[in-house]
Amino acid sequence: MKHYEKAISKFHRSLELNPNPLLSWDFSLTNFGNYCKYQNDIDILDAIAKNNGWAFQPQFKQELQEKEQIIVVTDATLKIVHATKNIFGMNGYTLNEIIGKRPKMFQGKGTDKNTIAAISKAVKSQLPFEARVLNYRKNGSEYWCDIKAQPLFDQNGKMVNFIAYEREVA
Repeated sequence: MKHYEKAISKFHRSLELNPNPLLSWDFSLTNFGNYCKYQNDIDILDAIAKNNGWAFQPQFKQELQEKEQIIVVTDATLKIVHATKNIFGMNGYTLNEIIGKRPKMFQGKGTDKNTIAAISKAVKSQLPFEARVLNYRKNGSEYWCDIKAQPLFDQNGKMVNFIAYEREVA
């Protein structure tokens, strides 16, 4: 709230104040709540991008705020370095439970081996891929997950991360 209050104070100092209906305040706070919901994840993703010198900057805000997708970032060896906090709603895992592990942890006996082989081939070839995968929640229940992923390269052309945009589908 500290940043919000500073921004509002600065805004009000620059304008003549006119009374606003209560409805406009409700709308403003709703949008602010949506902004705050994902801002920490966006800041972390921006820091990962900067620290790894990504040559391409993905549109985190659009994927999170507009599409409400889960974003998972791995290192070059496919160990998870970050997942947005909305992953908990999809599979019941917290960030602390998945950091350092591979996305393979979400797969199980019903996960199609051919799909996994195709994903593995794309990753080894450093190519983007899209797939629908049967995954498993922390409690063992199944869910279908659409994944759209791509490698991320640094300024020298070295693959440094893989990013995946995920959402549960019925």
